[in-house]
Amino acid sequence: MLRFVLLLSTSLAGATWATAETVDVKYYGQLDLKTFACTEITRSSFVNRTCYDKAQQFMVVQLNATYYPYCEMPVATYEAFLAAPSMGKYYNANIKGTGKDGLYDCRTHRKPTY
Repeated sequence: MLRFVLLLSTSLAGATWATAETVDVKYYGQLDLKTFACTEITRSSFVNRTCYDKAQQFMVVQLNATYYPYCEMPVATYEAFLAAPSMGKYYNANIKGTGKDGLYDCRTHRKPTY
């Protein structure tokens, strides 16, 4: 019943769950997902969710229970990640990269501010 009341009040206020959601992102802090397109992932045991802001080329990915940021990631890379037969293998080979400073590591790439 409480969930229904909360959903109803949110709907009446004109907000959606995406606009009202804030997540804690490792190495970044609190992030409001209102400008992100999020996708729940059910076909991977490693990747649970992805959220991408096309304008900023910024992805956050939930791996197990933790969100991680990736900066200056082209939309083509993000789309290939979503379409990959194995998202975990694609992530490890093309996104995470090797070493401390991966291909889209926000410590070495422009980090957007929200």
